[in-house]
Amino acid sequence: MCLAIPGKIQSIETIHNGMVRMAKVSFGGIIKEASLEMLPTADVGDYVLVHVGVAISKIDEAEAAKTFEYLKEIGEIDEIIEHTQVE
Repeated sequence: MCLAIPGKIQSIETIHNGMVRMAKVSFGGIIKEASLEMLPTADVGDYVLVHVGVAISKIDEAEAAKTFEYLKEIGEIDEIIEHTQVE
């Protein structure tokens, strides 16, 4: 099963001559990179759902916290975080 994991955007940079936006996203203190290509209006401080290294939607802080806690409870958080980084 593939899941998206919530995280908070810490910083944004552009690569490839400004054509691609990448974010440093914090997942409970673990920082990974994610593409913002599907969310052109995402900004620092926003909470996003990340699936295989791509931010796919914005969510509010309460929803992010609730989802993160559910993932911790079912013991899936470590494996999911491993798979959020862009390869």
